[in-house]
Amino acid sequence: MNSINTNKTDNYKECTGRIASVQRNSYIVRYEGKDIPAKLKGCFYEAGSESFPIVGDYVIFEMNPCGDSMIKSVCERKTLLQRPDQAKTAVMQYMVANADYVFIVTSLNDDYSYNRIARYASIAIQGGAVPVAILTKSDLCSNVGRYIREVESISDKIRVHAISAIYGIGLDELQDYFTPGTTICLMGSSGAGKSTLINSIAGEEIMKTSAIREDDSKGRHTTTYRQLIELKNGVYVIDTPGMREIGMAETQDGIDETFSDIAELEKCCRFSNCRHDTEPGCAIKAAIESGELSEERYILYKSLGAENTRNYALKKEISKWSKARKKFNDKNDLY
Repeated sequence: MNSINTNKTDNYKECTGRIASVQRNSYIVRYEGKDIPAKLKGCFYEAGSESFPIVGDYVIFEMNPCGDSMIKSVCERKTLLQRPDQAKTAVMQYMVANADYVFIVTSLNDDYSYNRIARYASIAIQGGAVPVAILTKSDLCSNVGRYIREVESISDKIRVHAISAIYGIGLDELQDYFTPGTTICLMGSSGAGKSTLINSIAGEEIMKTSAIREDDSKGRHTTTYRQLIELKNGVYVIDTPGMREIGMAETQDGIDETFSDIAELEKCCRFSNCRHDTEPGCAIKAAIESGELSEERYILYKSLGAENTRNYALKKEISKWSKARKKFNDKNDLY
């Protein structure tokens, strides 16, 4: 995005840039092909950590050519990917902003997980992005078609591509995503082939790669923090650290959209409060018995929904307790 000049001198003009990486309290802003070190204005700390910029955000910042520039505000987000913070149960972790597509990168070896792909898809849909499952290392798999059909069965919202970055298989299918101005977020386990994929698309080694362990097909954490990379063709790629597990909270809408067929079936049950157990006229049971709906997929849907409800309730309870404690401390001057 172009700079916005003000009445200030050229040395301290206001500009619009994009957050490329975050390291503790230090930020790197991508601006006109350059990486600008920056800090946050004090108002962010007064508003709380939820107001902090994250990778992918467009921000207004005051350029300082002699030191750290100053981030003054965050522009409105088009999409937002978030998950429960594993270290802080009552807090949501904002991961990536303004991603158009989420590439869910999963290799066709022991790393493959139907459950994990469904989780990523729900989070992408909840955040407003399009989930795209990239099944890598297809050259090592003897039954690629089966995996494609299985992932396609997760949701009609998810797109699926099987590729081999090393041999160039399937890469032509991805070209439509790599249009100037597009932002692609990479998510998946370590060793799934995220870095190899981007290097193959870019035609140069812009991301470090590492081999997987032969004994368990798991990879090393090549990427240790989220970073935004601008390719020569104007495409933005956001790489994320490998995650073998990802929790669910505040994602019920995403889950319902991912499993929209099940949500629609539930509306067809005779009773509005049907538990899909022994009640007569249950559309879910009828669909499972007829083969229209697989029992495994329905169990996954219920499992993700229950996890989301449980984590959200816990988050609200801890948040309520935290506010009460702060109110008590303020009243008794304990700070």
